[in-house]
Amino acid sequence: MGFFTKDTSVATPPAPPALGPLSRDRITAALDSRDMRYGIDDDGDVGGYWDGHLFYFFLMGQDDEYLQVRGRWNRRVGVDQLPALLTIVNEWNASHLWPKGYVRAEDDVVGVYAEHTVDYERGVADEQVDLQLACGISTGLQLFEHLDEAYPEQAAAAKAEQEQD
Repeated sequence: MGFFTKDTSVATPPAPPALGPLSRDRITAALDSRDMRYGIDDDGDVGGYWDGHLFYFFLMGQDDEYLQVRGRWNRRVGVDQLPALLTIVNEWNASHLWPKGYVRAEDDVVGVYAEHTVDYERGVADEQVDLQLACGISTGLQLFEHLDEAYPEQAAAAKAEQEQD
């Protein structure tokens, strides 16, 4: 074969792994494989705490084909901080792929959420479920750490409360 001659023989690639439907059992199996602690609520939703922040793993869509990892920042910040938190989270959304963050007033505090959603309408491999759970948790925690830098007193208070429990 010459230096500029292209080899046009085609090797048969290995068959891809079979893709199965997304399910709660596949989510819990991925969490179990990492020895992660979680629970299942009365609605059948899987959730757990990572660094003191509550994360849920929702199945959404007509056929439960969407996997959504949703975490809530566990800090008590008054509603007077809503505009400042909106600015921080909007800047995060503009400069990061994941997670999508959003802010909302919840009675006398501001709730800040991180969401990572993936469509598995055509099926999913176990490795993909594991990857998306890890991505949703780790990037959610990155957003929450970023917020902790802006609100160190609230972060310290929440961590002290966790240590007492």
